[in-house]
Amino acid sequence: MDGGEEGAEQQLFSQITFHIVSSESLKLSDAETLHKLLIDNGAQHCSPQPSTGKTSLDDVTHVISATSDFPEYDAAINALKSVVKPEWVTASIAKGRRANPRSYSPDPRLFFSGLVLCCADIPEGDKDAVMGGVLATGGLYSSSVTKMVTHIVALTMDHDKCQTVLKKDLKCKIVLPHWFDDCLRIGKRLDEDPYLLPDPEILRGKTHDPIIDTKKVDLQGATSVQPPEPPRVGTRQIDIFKGKKIMLNNDLKISSHLRGTLEDLIDQGGGSTTGSVHKADVLICHYRETAEYRTASRAGKEVGNLTWLYYLTTHNTWTSPMRRLLHYPISQYGLPGFDKFRISLSNYNGEARVYLENLAIAAGGEFTKTMKEDNTHLITAHQHSEKCDAAREWNIDMVNHLWLEDSYAKWQIQTLSNPRYTYFPPRTNLSGIVGQTQIDRHAVERHFFPPNSIEESESTETRQLNARRLQQLDQHNAALPISSSGFMPYRTQDENETPRASKMHKANGPLRTPAASRIVLGGRDGETPSTSSSRGAKDRAAAKLHDQAADIALYEKERKRVGGVIFGGRRKISEDTGSNEGRKRSSSRDEGAGTDEDTRDAKRAKKSRQPAVMRLLSTGYQWAPGKKEAEDKSRLREFGILVTQDPTHCTHLAAPNLLRTRKFICALAYAPMVISSDYIDDCLAKEKRLEPEDYLLKDSDGEQRHGFQLNDSLSRAKNHRGRLLRGMTIYCTEAIKGGFDTYKAIIESNGGKCLLYKGRSGSVTASRAAGQEEDPNGTVENGAKHLYLVSGTTPAEVALWSKFRSMVQGAGLVPRIAETDWLLNVALRQELHWSDRCELKEEYVSEVKNGQ
Repeated sequence: MDGGEEGAEQQLFSQITFHIVSSESLKLSDAETLHKLLIDNGAQHCSPQPSTGKTSLDDVTHVISATSDFPEYDAAINALKSVVKPEWVTASIAKGRRANPRSYSPDPRLFFSGLVLCCADIPEGDKDAVMGGVLATGGLYSSSVTKMVTHIVALTMDHDKCQTVLKKDLKCKIVLPHWFDDCLRIGKRLDEDPYLLPDPEILRGKTHDPIIDTKKVDLQGATSVQPPEPPRVGTRQIDIFKGKKIMLNNDLKISSHLRGTLEDLIDQGGGSTTGSVHKADVLICHYRETAEYRTASRAGKEVGNLTWLYYLTTHNTWTSPMRRLLHYPISQYGLPGFDKFRISLSNYNGEARVYLENLAIAAGGEFTKTMKEDNTHLITAHQHSEKCDAAREWNIDMVNHLWLEDSYAKWQIQTLSNPRYTYFPPRTNLSGIVGQTQIDRHAVERHFFPPNSIEESESTETRQLNARRLQQLDQHNAALPISSSGFMPYRTQDENETPRASKMHKANGPLRTPAASRIVLGGRDGETPSTSSSRGAKDRAAAKLHDQAADIALYEKERKRVGGVIFGGRRKISEDTGSNEGRKRSSSRDEGAGTDEDTRDAKRAKKSRQPAVMRLLSTGYQWAPGKKEAEDKSRLREFGILVTQDPTHCTHLAAPNLLRTRKFICALAYAPMVISSDYIDDCLAKEKRLEPEDYLLKDSDGEQRHGFQLNDSLSRAKNHRGRLLRGMTIYCTEAIKGGFDTYKAIIESNGGKCLLYKGRSGSVTASRAAGQEEDPNGTVENGAKHLYLVSGTTPAEVALWSKFRSMVQGAGLVPRIAETDWLLNVALRQELHWSDRCELKEEYVSEVKNGQ
């Protein structure tokens, strides 16, 4: 028996035929080590063909590569071959069984690939969401601390798992759950340093300290579509063009001398040049609107610009022209609609700044080094700079660079309502992830070389018109959907997109299903190998049936109960508990990524619980300290009470009495049922959900003190539906008591717009003045249009009042400088009113100082 087991171990990679791709990330010496490990464990190496020196993918089952940036990547994926990182080999040997290939994919969209995560002292619901998110983005989850674990998600260092890491000195990073959530929101793997325990930078409270970018961005040779000068090879030997025919298109508009220089470089690199796009393997051109570009692209040939050619020659390393946005030909007319944008940059330096400047111009926008009121967008790496302050005052859209990159890559202006583009993780400089976005081939094909839609005989004007029509037809198509936490679902093509046969396929006969893998697995490895493609109807059907297995089992279980099936129960739970749990449920079904113990933990976490019938927001309530708070909230969730921190989605508001806290005032705009916080204690004490109607908040002293009736305010709030201040623009000073963010949240909860005022001149534009005219809530009184500044009475704030009056009067409006109580009372009463007693004036401040 022992001998049989040893034989099985030796044949771990039997029936695998592999090909190793060497690159800068995988040196030749490391490739030789991998080669030996694979051969020793039963794998076979696919030797290159003697005539061409290339490896045929027909006989290969696994491609070992540290990156997806190699010529055969797309062909391997389309042929359903497993493309894995070198770590897959060592991890499989360590486990004694083949690891899940998807968890070791070099696909950049699976940004948690290679990560093994373990959870410590976080609530069970959060643990389930983390598990699902990690599996969905290419990582692995472990329920216990092992040498393979790379990250532990914890709230403190007190947990046993964290202490184990310290005692055993394991190479493992202990991070706050905020890091995981921010990574999913952005859709990229962020630097862990600001989130590292025991002293995470994001919790230190020093929000105004400069944010330093310590991560170097690899954008050398990819910052512009126009290279400055030809590369100098010297005596160095290059072979990057070996066996390739390259066409230099006429739209490059280069001199005959430079063309001759480039042809010599290509010959020196083992290639040759041709004047026919049909004979060429590679096309070098500048614009996407040329006939040569469309012909080469439809034929599946590599198409890049002159910068890409220079990059290949300089580094003598292959890279796809779609890997970097400015290595691909640009559009002669720019992205439709982008010419209306005036864009400025902040907090980006060096190559990242040059790259973004040129990318904005290539998209058809106007770039300005200085920012003025007529700028439309500010692209920034974080929110701490003078330009960011000015953008808030001038109401300029402030986004991160992912908005620009995704708009260019998908060739469609991305909506700013997507939180991925307007979220800035605390104490994180996003310039460290610049340049990671790739050209979306499907989007480029739709807009520039769709099959059989634009004939070669058409004029340039007609092709331009057709391209713009195609753009208009696609305006309603959003990019990849992103959940509330920012997670981008992984896929290889649009779900609703039907694959179409190209002319080349039609000429060679009907499409055929790619040959199935020759791997035959048994025992514990007898699962269907995961692939990064979902093209086969058989695979899709099997996957769909697998996904529905849990629902089928639940249906059968419910059918046997008294009262029959509770239709929609599972869906209701998912909606009430947020998108994280939905993602958890679908993601955790990925092929076996963990151990048997992990599977048992996942099953225990999936036990049914009551649907969330209440979304409870608490304010002024003192939760039990430490872990007890998470346990109490988890118990309430089992009773059907979901404790939320979002005032916009709460159905019930719990407070000990009438308060003027941020949570209370913001939630009041949405007319929740206001109950006493005693309700929480009684539910926990009686171990069940009680009737909230029996705990309606009654505070006559508070109503008299604050000057409003709670029932009347709730009645008005139901009518306003969060639109009490709709159409109003209200300015607030930066030093206002309680903080600018507090008043901004209150104003926006009631449908208004809040802007920061720091005394800059000319902050009121014509569009904002027009917005005041359209205000339905009474800002126009006796023919005068009013604009409000909510301020405190500190000397710095008082100094801004005269500037505000001058600015507003210059725009033809009437200024009103209001005390903070005016806004708080408006929000509490849910009634827009004004009294001269609410207005602040310099003489009033002087009287207060003099004690009058």
